[in-house]
Amino acid sequence: MIETLRYYLQYDFVRYALIVGTLIGLCSSLLGVSLVLKRFSFIGDGLSHVAFGAVAIAALMRVENDMIVVIPVTALAAVLLLAFTGKTAIRGDAAIAMISVAALGIGYLLLSRYSGSANISADVCSSLFGSTSILTLTGADVGFCVVISAAVIIMFVLLFPKIFAVTFDESFAKATGIQTQVYNGLIAVITALVIVVAMELAGSLLVSALIIFPALSAMRVFKSFLSVTVCAAILSVAGTLSGILISVFASTPVGASIVVVDLAIFMVFAAVGKIRG
Repeated sequence: MIETLRYYLQYDFVRYALIVGTLIGLCSSLLGVSLVLKRFSFIGDGLSHVAFGAVAIAALMRVENDMIVVIPVTALAAVLLLAFTGKTAIRGDAAIAMISVAALGIGYLLLSRYSGSANISADVCSSLFGSTSILTLTGADVGFCVVISAAVIIMFVLLFPKIFAVTFDESFAKATGIQTQVYNGLIAVITALVIVVAMELAGSLLVSALIIFPALSAMRVFKSFLSVTVCAAILSVAGTLSGILISVFASTPVGASIVVVDLAIFMVFAAVGKIRG
């Protein structure tokens, strides 16, 4: 197996996939801890569906680089979800469900009605469940992922105390003078950026697993915010790399392979947590 791995690592596309997978796994886990603790886990699912609808709009507009459309649309949806959560009669879970289903339906309708592709079903399946696109990355794609990931990691490290305060007790944080809406909006927009990049890895239907599973697994064993965050980052990177390698060796779908590995890790940590009481 080691010799086979060395053989595959000679190719740029395998190295690119491992680099992007590592960065996406790390960023997803950092945001996932805060989102899970704030009972906002499904924002990943909702925003990934919005990104799918934006991809359909970009395809309809014949935009060469669909990120020009996908990133601002997904970021705007993140801000709207934040507004729905705090200021209207439509609360967080209902707002996520409404925007998620609407974006998914509009995206599929646009693709089926106006797309020039000869195989709409295959295109939609690839967008929803992931495809081999992670294995066809270019140097420019890797550079874009590195920039987004570096921005996420730097902001998370610099704003860690504020994120901690807003995550655990938003009312108290607001009373102490912290601009909670600003930090909630920042978390939402960063989450949107990470999801846009992660869709290449796992597809829009599976991308929320990258956010939820590592955080939940770490919470089975560790209790402090810092220890959970560090453990979630390690588990996410390990699960993502394992899923990509399984996909390369066994020719299985990348996104589904990563989700299955993350599920296995969660079951192990849940058992350990149960034993420890």
